[in-house]
Amino acid sequence: MTPPPRMPDPRTADPHPQGSVADAAPGNWVDRFAPRATRGYLRLSRADRPIGTWLLLIPCFWGVALAAIADPNGFKRWDLWIAVSCAIGAFLMRGAGCTWNDITDRDFDAAVARTRSRPIPSGQVTPRQAAVWMVAQALVAALILFSYNTATIALGLASLLLVAIYPFAKRFTWWPQVFLGLAFNWGALLAWTAHAGRLSAAPVALYLAGIAWTLFYDTIYAHQDKEDDALIGVKSTARLFGNHTRLWLRGFLVLAVVLMTLAVLLAVLPGGRVLPLVLALAGVWGFGWHMAWQLTRLDTEDPARCMHLFRSNRDAGLIPALFLAAAAAV
Repeated sequence: MTPPPRMPDPRTADPHPQGSVADAAPGNWVDRFAPRATRGYLRLSRADRPIGTWLLLIPCFWGVALAAIADPNGFKRWDLWIAVSCAIGAFLMRGAGCTWNDITDRDFDAAVARTRSRPIPSGQVTPRQAAVWMVAQALVAALILFSYNTATIALGLASLLLVAIYPFAKRFTWWPQVFLGLAFNWGALLAWTAHAGRLSAAPVALYLAGIAWTLFYDTIYAHQDKEDDALIGVKSTARLFGNHTRLWLRGFLVLAVVLMTLAVLLAVLPGGRVLPLVLALAGVWGFGWHMAWQLTRLDTEDPARCMHLFRSNRDAGLIPALFLAAAAAV
């Protein structure tokens, strides 16, 4: 295997280059408005690519809304703090996780066309500076976590193991997207527990639905890099499924919808209320149709199309979040 190209020496590279990261949206706020000295760090946190924060946050919205449906008293005032703190925490923990990912993957990133412009391989930030930035983000996120009940704090601390393992998954398994799903959907368990004080079967089914959803959208995402990944020996479900990707994605779609339906039934049926059940299931239905729409437009040989569809999963995930919230409010 050809060794990855040598990384730029940060002592001689421009510490604040003008160019943005290759897969960031043109004209994003980091490139346009952020102070020059902060751009490398914000790019490490993917502040210029917010879709990942949304995908980490949305399961939190699912969890707190489903918990409120199951609660005879519905939403509590505390739930507003859960929603706001999850949004802040998602930004911080996604930033810390992505920084960790970039530290561990810096040699791989230097060998892939789409990622060699990231802050570490391009010389904007040194690995030592990145490590300090990662710890700073995690510490601020910890302050938020410790505002929750004991069970939620324990769940939050347990998630750190998944965050630590994920960057290495593509080195030893063809299914790194499973590890991403385990980490990215943990918020469904955490937000439910922040409201209810304990776990039950409904949030576990919701968590599993989220993992199936992650397998769906991140397989689409991974098709952008499959040729470079093959050259450097990185594994992914995109490479594993190959020409059978569409069939696998259809299976993940069905699994996500079935498991989310199960979560709704487990949460709503004990209360015997019809309107919340109808609203919640309508959200699941809309979620499934959005993924089906993505499949009709998927071209795994078109990286730009894959990125567009991957980003559209923000809207897919917000559909059940909004309907679950409405079901809890009636």
